[in-house]
Amino acid sequence: MNKKLYVGGLSYSTTEGGLKDAFSQAGSVVSAIIIMDKMTGRSKGFGFVEMTTEEEATAAIEMFNGKELDGRTVTVNEARPQEDRPKRSFGGGRSFDRNQGGSRGGSNW
Repeated sequence: MNKKLYVGGLSYSTTEGGLKDAFSQAGSVVSAIIIMDKMTGRSKGFGFVEMTTEEEATAAIEMFNGKELDGRTVTVNEARPQEDRPKRSFGGGRSFDRNQGGSRGGSNW
């Protein structure tokens, strides 16, 4: 069963290919992704690596946690499941009611 790892403290210059190559020293890497900022397109400094087995994931944690990768000390541990986040509202809590009148002299349109 595949095991997903969180990798934090990544250098902004680290690529997904470089991350995959590094972690392949510990075993078979299923995937390696770096989380990017949607606005800037720049790395957020963390990512996830999915290893093939629990044993390979443990080896990767021991090999890389607290070690330097691309000039930065990285944190590697087992990824936790993503928590449900509350829905965000963008209306500021205000609603619009057509029957409130307003600039049209109180008409119902």
